[in-house]
Amino acid sequence: MSEGHHVVVVGGGFGGLQLVNDLKGAAVRITLIDRRNHHLFQPLLYQVATTVLATSEIAWPIRRLYRDRPEVTTLLGEVIGVDPVARTVSLESGQAITYDTLVLATGATHAYFGHDEWAAVAPGLKTLEDATTIRRRILLAFERAELEQDPERRDALLTFTIIGAGPTGVELAGIIAEMAHRILPPEFRRIDTRRARIVLVEAGSRILPAFSEALSGYAGRELKELGVEVLTGTPVTDCSAAGVMIGDRFVPSCTLVWAAGVQASPAAHWLGIPADRAGRALVGKDLTAPDYPEVFVIGDTASVSRADGKPVPGIAPAAKQQGAFVAKTIRARLEGRSAPGPFRYRHQGSLATIGRRAAIIDFGRIKLKGALAWWIWGIAHIYFLIGTRSRFAVAWSWLWTFLSGQHSARLITQKETEDVEAVELRD
Repeated sequence: MSEGHHVVVVGGGFGGLQLVNDLKGAAVRITLIDRRNHHLFQPLLYQVATTVLATSEIAWPIRRLYRDRPEVTTLLGEVIGVDPVARTVSLESGQAITYDTLVLATGATHAYFGHDEWAAVAPGLKTLEDATTIRRRILLAFERAELEQDPERRDALLTFTIIGAGPTGVELAGIIAEMAHRILPPEFRRIDTRRARIVLVEAGSRILPAFSEALSGYAGRELKELGVEVLTGTPVTDCSAAGVMIGDRFVPSCTLVWAAGVQASPAAHWLGIPADRAGRALVGKDLTAPDYPEVFVIGDTASVSRADGKPVPGIAPAAKQQGAFVAKTIRARLEGRSAPGPFRYRHQGSLATIGRRAAIIDFGRIKLKGALAWWIWGIAHIYFLIGTRSRFAVAWSWLWTFLSGQHSARLITQKETEDVEAVELRD
């Protein structure tokens, strides 16, 4: 490998890949480190969890993406620390990678607000493993309900509780409801899947708080038409294999999904710099870590304010914009030019779907809802997928689902885990 300025990028998400892509042709060598071998299109992860899409339709091997970029080295490894003085990144394997410039784009994970024990019974949705776990639990719940003789136990198996009513929670609730009430009824003989309860719980006063009240209200009405019970204003106080405590009310439910909060990776701890309440590193306007101008922190790992004082949201477009900004800054430094100035986030709109035929879109002055919004949402997501094959596969899956009302990925896999879950659900 040729010598030269060494850029180490930790994290192969939206921000990290945008940065690597935009550094093409620059006088640098790049090492991209991720603990998984694939880039994941997270906005469609809930569709894997609810059997609409297969895992291969929203994830791509990182090595394949950069096979024609000899200056890019991809390493599969777990980063456990950073020494910003020695300028090294430590891997779990014991290796230390030196850098000239470091970009931490390590993302975020689930936050259970001090109740990490809930993770076993209420998985969140951040990885392919999370999605296949949730998909398996949803499908197994219907299968076990078909076998169950005890009416109370059957009702608990047919109760699905989603905790958190942001876009992920709303999208999950809508598709599970459609699956139970419209897709599965002809396939079961002993149970009526239309009796399934889908409960969406939000501690705040309304669902989708990032949207306008009008769009939030529309989404609530659409969910209720799909058969979703929407509970707002009451926090969850306990989760167990038997069900969930919503305030002081216990709801027997064998399938819980957590969509209520996130916690940033420990990047701020590695660097020894301040962080916000969610663990996001407090970075400068140029996205550099305090006292370490050669270290950038981007995406869900970073906390930076917009011009209006509000924090930049932890969404894919923001991470991509930050990755592009850092690439410009690195190029300017190498070429002896002035830095591009402070990072400015350009909000491109908020989108969320409700089932498979309705959505809401907030572009600021322009707000859309209903079927037209769903088509715009679909076109936008297909556009941002990587590769022609993926775009075609997702478009075909959606068209099939739309026309036939059937989901194409209803497979229960990973038998050894299935056996463990069966024991947990019986206990």
